[in-house]
Amino acid sequence: MNRSNEMPAEVFHPGELAVQQQAGVRAEAARLAGMLRPPDLRGGAAGFLAERTLAAITARDDFGRLWISPLTGPPGVLDVIAASTLRVRTAPAAADPLHSLPPGQPVGLLAIDFATRRRLRVNGTLTAADEDGLTLQVDQAYGNCPQYIQRRQLQPGPAVAGDGDGSPVRYATSLASDQARLIRAADTFFLGTTHPERGNDASHRGGPPGFVRVEGDSLWWPDYPGNNMFNSLGNLAVDSAAALVFADFATGHAVHLSGTAVLEWSPGGSADDEGGTGRRVRFHISSVVDGSGTPRHAPHPVRRPPHRKD
Repeated sequence: MNRSNEMPAEVFHPGELAVQQQAGVRAEAARLAGMLRPPDLRGGAAGFLAERTLAAITARDDFGRLWISPLTGPPGVLDVIAASTLRVRTAPAAADPLHSLPPGQPVGLLAIDFATRRRLRVNGTLTAADEDGLTLQVDQAYGNCPQYIQRRQLQPGPAVAGDGDGSPVRYATSLASDQARLIRAADTFFLGTTHPERGNDASHRGGPPGFVRVEGDSLWWPDYPGNNMFNSLGNLAVDSAAALVFADFATGHAVHLSGTAVLEWSPGGSADDEGGTGRRVRFHISSVVDGSGTPRHAPHPVRRPPHRKD
């Protein structure tokens, strides 16, 4: 969700404001507006990014379809080269729907450390994409709370846009049974959304295994309490385009989904209101790409229940 170099009079766009208003958290969100000022990536942000081995990027392919894809590599794959410039020394794998993604478009990137349960959102413009990686001109960078991040140790994947593990890539418009099983067992996925002026955004969603329900060619998941800015849900209030990626961290296998999503409101306390917010998101599948490209569990992963708020 890109912002201009100057802090706008209204930091949040109308979609974000509408969701904040309906959720009754306008005042709480306003107190966080300073996080959205133009960033200086040097210092703490640069150190955090330099140590990461996994990120997720939201962008559009050559046909204009929105996807979110993993970016993996050893520490140093995310390299701050100026106050507002990030060099990503890898690119989506050859089997990935964002392989050879076109430059000159807005992108959202989420860098995450499952071991410490920290994440940093980086939004801006993809100014270059070549065989050596990607260059982002960054408009916005801010952290999120650690809630719902499952603690795990990962083995970094290679920093090469290769063909994954050699397994055949599947393209479809609906889920196969094994893909549905992976999604039903997931405790983590990444969500990509977009806004016509503010650009693309990448975010993380986590919960207990089974928190994502599969119902035919649609999915839904409860919305848990968060930072109250509603960047993703605010985007969906304006533009329903959405993308998801689910990973099996034991094998590195990934399932990418592109489609549309809508925020549904229901009375708090209903049977499916697991987050206690009266909100859930329903996603309708348009395209499926099944491949690989995420890091795997280290030999001895350490995990923590998802609802602990430390």
